Amino acid sequence: MYEFFVPFITDALKSAGIETGKPVHIEQPSDRKFGDFSTNIALLSAKECRRNPRELAAEVIRHLKFPPGTVSKIDVAGPGFINFFLSPLFIMTSVEQILARGDQFGKGTAGKGLTAVVEYVSANPTGPLTIGRGRGGVLGDCIANLLETQGYRVTREYYYNDAGKQMTILAESVRYRYLELCGHDTVFPATHYQGAYIRDIAEVLFMEHSTVLADTEGLEVFKEAAETVIFNSIRVTLERLGIRHDSFFNEHTLYLKESERASPNQRVIDALVSKGFIGFYDGATWFLTTKLGQEKDKVLIKSTGEPSYRLPDIAYHITKFDRKFDRMINVFGADHIDEYPDVLEALKILGYDTGRIEIAINQFVTTTVDGQTLKMSTRKGNADLLDDLIDDVGADATRLFFIMRGKDSHLNFDVELAKKQTKDNPVFYLQYAHARICSLLRMALQETGFNHEHVVDYKALRRLESPSEIQLGFSLLEYPHWARTSLRLLEPQKMVEYLHSLAEHYHRFYQECPILKADREISEARLLLSLATRQVLRNGFRVLGISAPESM
Repeated sequence: MYEFFVPFITDALKSAGIETGKPVHIEQPSDRKFGDFSTNIALLSAKECRRNPRELAAEVIRHLKFPPGTVSKIDVAGPGFINFFLSPLFIMTSVEQILARGDQFGKGTAGKGLTAVVEYVSANPTGPLTIGRGRGGVLGDCIANLLETQGYRVTREYYYNDAGKQMTILAESVRYRYLELCGHDTVFPATHYQGAYIRDIAEVLFMEHSTVLADTEGLEVFKEAAETVIFNSIRVTLERLGIRHDSFFNEHTLYLKESERASPNQRVIDALVSKGFIGFYDGATWFLTTKLGQEKDKVLIKSTGEPSYRLPDIAYHITKFDRKFDRMINVFGADHIDEYPDVLEALKILGYDTGRIEIAINQFVTTTVDGQTLKMSTRKGNADLLDDLIDDVGADATRLFFIMRGKDSHLNFDVELAKKQTKDNPVFYLQYAHARICSLLRMALQETGFNHEHVVDYKALRRLESPSEIQLGFSLLEYPHWARTSLRLLEPQKMVEYLHSLAEHYHRFYQECPILKADREISEARLLLSLATRQVLRNGFRVLGISAPESM
């Protein structure tokens, strides 16, 4: 909506001879008594023009030429803000477009012809998904949804970490449990995976092979069995939460030679050697980040010969550049904070445009049940499992609670609150607004014969002009802005906040404006406004990946 007004303000600046080259920014005042939107362009241009910003603002206003019926009032506020008040007619005429566009309302074209890859979840297949992993999964899924609303062709990728020390420990864990079933006297290491799922995998192997594998020296059969079972479990859990991927990238491919070429990992080392950023000491291979001003160099290959996380991550990102993605978004947990800057530095040294890479770090999750905080540890086998949470509160509450706080904030998941069927529960509050509208439309059909499915002319909306009607209409028109803002910030929480505000405005309108008992013309207009609200809620719910119940 706001973008509609920018060209008119730009033309007014030109007409007034104010051409500083500064872009026009539109903002919404914190209180609508100061206008529906405002711009600070006069403040930004005053110094260069050597004029008083309030006088400059007045000059801009004199040259503004909006279409008739668009703006009801314009004034200068504070040190030089230009505040605009939209006419009720313009607001309601614009709401008509929501009903006309339906599911397409709020979609943009900023990403048309562009590609994006979003990497999220990427949990090691060493155990069932924990609640902490779920937050990153929902965040990534919502970001991918937002990208699609703006026209991007999106690849949803899971970096399948099937190599490295943890996979070896997993295989050894299964082998120990298998040997126990074979009657061997073994001591299970405290450092290994102790969950019941390890014994379950071992039991499957024992049922299929009896004791035949007891003398097997290698770990491959145990690793393969564990990896298959666990990763299938992970995919089922993600499907329950509505999280999907269409690409699974296997880490082990980064260790393999490609025809006559060295492995991707080795090519990274060779390239950094040629740039003078590799050192060999203490039996390890080091990324010489001290040359970049850091206090310490960072290990890429340990003295054991095992790569650190940094090396395959660098090689993996190079594959994204090779696949020519325009935007590369990584959703990481807080445990990556120290690592990813080194990956970006290495890519810069190698000549890659790291401006195409965006990082969304989500902080840790703690789970509270009856005031008690649960502990999480996949290794110890007492993990707070994502499946258990979904069983307890449902997929919708799980998804919404994960993103109702900013990704940079620690999240305390209150299980009891998530189960409440009251307005205190954010997901209940949002879905109740949608269900209330569906119920209203059913009642309208029964009592007045109003059938929204047969309405093709929405001009009745123009009759509405009460404060709560106009506020609701204005709030509806903000949806495209918040879809773009949520994507720009990689922060679906902004969409949650917007939808919560929209639901508040609808509930207030519902209380203050009789709908079915009003005169027929006003009743139909208010039903159309309700229908537009339902449409925007549905569009927003689709972005967040939650259902839109028609009754509650």
